[in-house]
Amino acid sequence: MASISKDQLLVNEAIRAREVRLIGSDGSQLGVVPIREALRIAQEADLDLVNVAPTAKPPVCRIMDYGKFKYEQAKKEKEARRNQKIIELKEVRFSSNIEEHDFQTKLRNVRKFLEEQHKVKCSIRFRGREITHSEIGQQVLERVATLCEDLAAPERKPKIEGRSMIMILAPKAEK
Repeated sequence: MASISKDQLLVNEAIRAREVRLIGSDGSQLGVVPIREALRIAQEADLDLVNVAPTAKPPVCRIMDYGKFKYEQAKKEKEARRNQKIIELKEVRFSSNIEEHDFQTKLRNVRKFLEEQHKVKCSIRFRGREITHSEIGQQVLERVATLCEDLAAPERKPKIEGRSMIMILAPKAEK
């Protein structure tokens, strides 16, 4: 029942089939019955008739408390969203002729992001004729990777895309 989306559930009089395969509130099979009979059984039990499989022949309907069912579904979705881990991609830009102090500052930021379990995109933007010496930029990115290898593994090696060189570091799994 977890694969049912809210927009396809038909309830009580909205169900337009002549006959339905009926499942009782306790999960027992009640067989194929006319829709009026199924509605009567649901009303006597003071519950709703919910079409849980509209594409089946005949459609499968279940007798349940629809309000409680919707509440339980919303609760499960909220719990799933809460337990979901969101990994952000943070970007730190270097330059090919970066000074040591600037490099250390940016490296500190990269390490901080990796400790927070975020992926880090390290990029170098080549300006003017710097692109002719792209190996200098590659050395900068490889230096970042070696200094962060205790926290991260390179997900993508340094690679030139247009006038930029990009490397992605992924945090190592927590132990």
